[in-house]
Amino acid sequence: MIERWFQLTHHGSTIRKEIIAGITTFAAMAYILAVNPAILGMSGMDKGALITATALASAIMTLAMALATNYPIALAPGMGLNAFFTFGICLGAKIPWQAALGLVFYGGVLFMVLSLTGIRQRLLEAIPQELKLAITCGIGLFIAFIGLKNGGVIVDNPATLVGLAAFNQPSPLMVMAGVVVAAALVWRKVPGAIILTVIGLTILGLFTQTSDGKGGLIPITRMPEAWVSMPASLSPSFLKLDLGYFWSHWRQCLPILLSLLFVDLFDNMGTLIGVCHRAGLLDSRGQLPKIGRALMADASAAMVGSVLGTSTVTSYIESAAGVEAGGRTGLSAIITAGCFLVALFLSPLIAIIPEVATAPVLVLVGIFMMQSIAELDLKDFSKAVPAVITMIAMPLTFSIAEGIALGFVAYIGFSLLTGRARTVPPLAHLLGLLFLAHLIFR
Repeated sequence: MIERWFQLTHHGSTIRKEIIAGITTFAAMAYILAVNPAILGMSGMDKGALITATALASAIMTLAMALATNYPIALAPGMGLNAFFTFGICLGAKIPWQAALGLVFYGGVLFMVLSLTGIRQRLLEAIPQELKLAITCGIGLFIAFIGLKNGGVIVDNPATLVGLAAFNQPSPLMVMAGVVVAAALVWRKVPGAIILTVIGLTILGLFTQTSDGKGGLIPITRMPEAWVSMPASLSPSFLKLDLGYFWSHWRQCLPILLSLLFVDLFDNMGTLIGVCHRAGLLDSRGQLPKIGRALMADASAAMVGSVLGTSTVTSYIESAAGVEAGGRTGLSAIITAGCFLVALFLSPLIAIIPEVATAPVLVLVGIFMMQSIAELDLKDFSKAVPAVITMIAMPLTFSIAEGIALGFVAYIGFSLLTGRARTVPPLAHLLGLLFLAHLIFR
C-alpha cells in the first residue's frame, strides 16, 4: 500500500530513507516551536496556545501537502512572516493581533484566488526580479536585526538610535557565541545544527545568571515544573481572528495585506522550486508537476493557521535537509508531521527556552535569506536603487511593508524619470500607485 501510494521505487527511495529524512527535516525546523511563540507572544498572544497552534498547524498542513502532492515538503509558521505579524502589523501599525490574524486569513484567500485564476503568474511577472530578491534580503536583514535586539546585543542609544550592548553581561556573549557555533555546525553539515545550538544555550542558561532588574540575580533558563504535559489549550487564540477590522480600516490594512501576499507568494515559489529541484522532482522543462496542488495547499495553510491562532503557515526551506538525507516522497513529510504531533506534549520544555537561545536562530535565518544578494546585479544603477532602498528600509523602519512600499515607489519613479516607463508592466504601475497612496495617507 505504501509503495502504491508514494511510489518509493519510482523515486529511488525506501521506507527507511523516508523515515530518516522525515526526522531530519523535523530536527532542522524544530526551532520554530520555540521561536514562533517567542516572536508572536510579543504581540500579546498567549504563549502556551501559540506552542500548541504552531505544532498543530505544522502537523496538519505538512500532512495535507504530503497527501496532495507526494512531495517531501514540510510546512510551519514562516520565519519573516511571523516577524512581520508582530513587529510590522501589531507593534508597528498598532493593529490588534486578532485583526492581524484576520489579515493572514484574507491573505490566504487572495493567494488561493490568484492561484485558481492564473493572476498569480501575471503578478509575479509584474514584480521585477531585483525587487523580489531585495524583499528576501531585506527580510533577512530585518530578522537578523530583531535577533540581535532580542538577544541584548543591540540596545537603544539616545544619540545614535541604536548601539552595542556592554559585553560584561552574559546575554550578548551567549548570543554571539550561539551565532558562531550554529554557523560552524551548519558549515560542517551537522544534522539538526540549529536545534542543537538552541538546546546547548538553553542548558548553559541553567548555570548562568543575569540581573532581574531589581538588584538580584536569576538564572537565564528556569527549570520547568513538569517535563511533559497535555498540550496547552488553544482557546485563547482558536477562532479569535477578527475579519471585520479590515473593512473598517481598509486604507491602513490594504498595503499590509498586499505585503503579506507578496512575501508569502515569493517565499512559497522559491521554496517549492528550490527543494523540489534538489529532490529531482522537476520535469524536463524545469517545471514542477502538481505545482497547482502545492500552491493550493500553501494557500489553505495560511487560512488554517489563522483559524488555529498563528501567523502565516508556509513551505519550509529546511525541507531541503530531509531531501539531502534521502527523502523523495510525501512519506518523509508524514513522518515530520508525526514528530510535530509528539512535540505537542513537550510544551513545558519548549516554554523554558530563553531569548538568548532563540536570538542566534533569527540571526542565522537572516543570513540564509541575505545570501540571495549574490544574485543582484548592483552594478546596474537602475536595479541597485530600488533594491538597496528596499533592503535598508525594512530594518530601519522596523517594517517589511514600509520597506516594500518605499522600494516599489522608488522603482516606478526611477523608471518614469529615465524613460523606461513603457518597459514596466501596467500592473506594476498600479501597485506603485497603491504603495504611494499608503505612504502618503497612512
